[in-house]
Amino acid sequence: MVEGILERFPVTIQDVNSEHKNIVLLAVENRQSHVYELLLNRKSLKDNVFWVVDKDGNNALHLAAMLRDNLLWQIPGAALQMQWEIKWFEVNSLPFHFLAHFNNNNETPMEVFNESHKKLVEAGRKWLKSTSDSCSIVAALIATVAFATSATVPGGIKEDSGEPVLEHQTAFHIFAISSLVALCFSGTSVVIFLALCCYWGYRRFSFP
Repeated sequence: MVEGILERFPVTIQDVNSEHKNIVLLAVENRQSHVYELLLNRKSLKDNVFWVVDKDGNNALHLAAMLRDNLLWQIPGAALQMQWEIKWFEVNSLPFHFLAHFNNNNETPMEVFNESHKKLVEAGRKWLKSTSDSCSIVAALIATVAFATSATVPGGIKEDSGEPVLEHQTAFHIFAISSLVALCFSGTSVVIFLALCCYWGYRRFSFP
């Protein structure tokens, strides 16, 4: 629909609403990624369309940095939601001077992002720590079983030579390899989840 309107009435690209927001600002504010991508790929559009600011002095990056409740992205888990918020902010990265632009509240887009996402970051920390605690317990149980299994010789051993009874059986080698792999992966999982439990501090978002 947007593409059809722009094809028939190109001048509508300059229209703004009562808050002085044009189609670019509205697309960014409402997380309409397809519309924003369409506007970026239209060679006929002038750069000044992306430079518009609303009545509060917010540019496209300010609006991308604001956390909204009525989002189309209903993603379970605060940490995953935060990941998508960061991705959307990076997708809308405009020339560097946009990052230094102050709105009427004397805030840059980066400051708006950090301030509006504080609660989401805190919720993400709690969700990640809770998930890591639960998964580390499960991984530890699996590692215990895998260790006990890898230390057990199926079928027993020969009393005279001490060699496994099923040493030359294909199933015996498959079992030995599988138990060793399970032990390695479960041990690695325990280490990773413990690392996540230890490192879940708040870090302010910033561009490299």
